[in-house]
Amino acid sequence: MPALDLFSAPARAWFQAAFAAPTEVQERGWREVAAGRHTLMTAPTGSGKTLAAFFWCIDRLAAEPLPSADRRCRVLYVSPLKALTVDVERNLRAPLSGMAHAAERLGSPLPDLSVGVRTGDTTAEERRRLNRRPPDILITTPESLFLLLTSQAREMLRSVRWVIVDEIHSLAPNKRGAHLAISLERLSALAEQDPQRIGLSATQRPLEEVGRFLGGSEREVALVDAGRRKTLQVTVEVPVDDMANLGEEELPSGPAAALGGAQDGSRRSIWPAIYPRLLELIQEHRSTIVFVNSRRLAERLAARLNELAGEDLVKAHHGSIAKEHRRQIEDELKAGVLRGLVATSSLELGIDMGAVDLVLQVEAPSSVASGIQRIGRSGHSVGEVSKGVILPKYRGDLLETAVVVERMQGGEIESTVIPQNPLDVLAQQVVAMSALEEWDVEELGRLVRRAYPFRDLGPRAFESTLDMLSGRYPSDEFAELRPRIVWDRVEGRIRGRAGAQRLAVTSGGTIPDRGLYTVNLLDDGRRVGELDEEMVYETRPGENFVLGASTWRVMEVTSSQVLVSPAPGEPGKLAFWKGDVESRPVELGRALGKMVRELRAAGSEAAGKRLREAAGFDERAVRNLLQYLEDQAQSSALPDDRTIVVERFRDELGDWRVAVHSPYGAQVHAPWALCVSARMRERFGVDVQAM
Repeated sequence: MPALDLFSAPARAWFQAAFAAPTEVQERGWREVAAGRHTLMTAPTGSGKTLAAFFWCIDRLAAEPLPSADRRCRVLYVSPLKALTVDVERNLRAPLSGMAHAAERLGSPLPDLSVGVRTGDTTAEERRRLNRRPPDILITTPESLFLLLTSQAREMLRSVRWVIVDEIHSLAPNKRGAHLAISLERLSALAEQDPQRIGLSATQRPLEEVGRFLGGSEREVALVDAGRRKTLQVTVEVPVDDMANLGEEELPSGPAAALGGAQDGSRRSIWPAIYPRLLELIQEHRSTIVFVNSRRLAERLAARLNELAGEDLVKAHHGSIAKEHRRQIEDELKAGVLRGLVATSSLELGIDMGAVDLVLQVEAPSSVASGIQRIGRSGHSVGEVSKGVILPKYRGDLLETAVVVERMQGGEIESTVIPQNPLDVLAQQVVAMSALEEWDVEELGRLVRRAYPFRDLGPRAFESTLDMLSGRYPSDEFAELRPRIVWDRVEGRIRGRAGAQRLAVTSGGTIPDRGLYTVNLLDDGRRVGELDEEMVYETRPGENFVLGASTWRVMEVTSSQVLVSPAPGEPGKLAFWKGDVESRPVELGRALGKMVRELRAAGSEAAGKRLREAAGFDERAVRNLLQYLEDQAQSSALPDDRTIVVERFRDELGDWRVAVHSPYGAQVHAPWALCVSARMRERFGVDVQAM
């Protein structure tokens, strides 16, 4: 029996009028959901996953009598992006109105189903309205769900029967997902019946692990893997002949020349060649998204492209733009008013951007999964080819691009690793839960361990967390912390102290604040700039760092400031801001090292053939990458997956420096640096600056 036959007559009538046939993920997913099983669905972009999740729930809501006003909320949709919640609300209008019209034609009118959105952008008045009259379908984010569960408004969630978690692959591998996992268990404990969980994901590896994350440690989850790879047409272009000699007198050639790629007769960076090529590609296509890796670059690039075009051809799109303006920009692209958007990861997830037929990426995507998601924004409909062009900015970027594109074409995405027992997340949730009611400690522990990231939480770690929250600290260093809960160890029960609920709702979640320290001159307090808190943690008094093209010596670090003195002419480590750049996954680093080794062993002809066929490189890209590897090999040695290169050299002051080169990225290099510093201090009694 076709899965569509499981639905009511109005639902079938609307679907058959709107679509030719169900997609694979819909056909298979509906069967599992209709059978009442917790279900994880994975399929390529544009396969109709959202309708696969919602359609059965909507049909059941329409077929049943309306419950009392306080029990209306029966479907809960959780999205990691506020922008995606708006998109889903809009996309639900078609099936809801379409089924209603079909039912009227069939002589069996349906109840009027309501949809509500509650996110950080929801006004206080709208929140009060939602509390008074809960919608049938509530669309929210993980953080807003946490706030709901930590307030009296949680009563509206007792009637929830289905929970849909969208883009679950973006949540599972981080603390935000661990936080949501406990919130889902809190919801299950609150609801009149354990809600059926439906997860939607891009292709993941291993899918079983994401399924376990969705279901928790005690639930079986049906896996619907319709993740046939979309056809990707990806090319890698270099708009200059020699990326190593950008400062020489060299006019851009090819299409860039006709568009004014050189301004003063010389090109001192690759940007004067990239700008016109991007503009040309945008003008050749109907609708384009240009992905970049920082908000600042998105704004700069959009302004430059519009300046070259002489009109508002594109606009920037990122998380710092107000919600209403962001929505207007998205609508302008869909309507054809704009030819393109310059975006960060704000458009990487499943927001429906309509008829985008080209994705441009400046620099290599940060991971294979990210590359597939971004290029997949084009050709969004079922069966369409996703077309993308990547423009690397420098020779080292070419190497990473080659690895990412080759693995994208092979579907070799990075493995999903779910964090285990993040105790900061546990502490937040314990304070939130105890703020509203008293808990038996054993019962609380059982609830937490039902969340998959905490399935192996040991009694010692659990009790140590409760100790800290109740004011029993391991050392005097924590004495300034205030207890947040009362733990009656005789009765085995905990309850929140005064102010615990306010603390939970104002400090909850795992999306970090910017965590910046101000940098001020020790002498007069003048502000120099800002540093990331992680860099401050790794910096000690007496060390030098470079900020704003000047060198500064750290004199003192306080709770919110770094006090410095000028150190002109002295070397120092470069300042970094962790949120600016995603670190390279270790798996991708290993693949990068392997490609270096294989390209060098293959010889230039075979290596060039591989780059052209497997990675979509144009001839300039091939020449530049192979020359880069040759230059590196001639000057020292090439680090790869089997070789770490240690290099000693003198800096501009004649002091010795040691560089350790490997392809594994910051996740490996940062702990290496800390270990090397500690060992040098232990063994030789000297403080070294590890960068």
